Amino acid sequence: MVGEVEGRSKRLACGRALVGGGDVVGVVVKVEHPLSFLGEVDPLKGTLYDGRSIKNKVLVVKGVRGSTVGSYVIYALRYYNNAPLAIVVEGEADPIAVAGCVMAKLPLVDKTGPLGLRDGDEVLLRFTEGKGCILKVGGVDLKTSNRTAEGS
Repeated sequence: MVGEVEGRSKRLACGRALVGGGDVVGVVVKVEHPLSFLGEVDPLKGTLYDGRSIKNKVLVVKGVRGSTVGSYVIYALRYYNNAPLAIVVEGEADPIAVAGCVMAKLPLVDKTGPLGLRDGDEVLLRFTEGKGCILKVGGVDLKTSNRTAEGS
């Protein structure tokens, strides 16, 4: 599937691969402000403060903010099987987010700069040589998509 996706993609940017390896293909959920995992993410439901699901999605945020509990919220997302496929931070990820992603074995890329992505865009994240490169594949309507982590 990755070869097929890569053939119809456009490279947007590469950032620093803090946690990850291999390739991730998924649908974007975009947060337009620095996200606090404590209070803005519900790990029991896998949803954001506004009700959007991040389960099996690529979470793209402008930045990350918050307390030390944020790392445990990220871990809890994995524990309850509600984790995103990956997190992309357009700015710089804080050590709390990095620790949470390490504990949850959740791919994390930061320092990509503005990507121009929107909810429903489909992306391929390719991890290589310490970089995480984001390739845009297409747009998907989140209301009608039933894509999962397995690509079904």
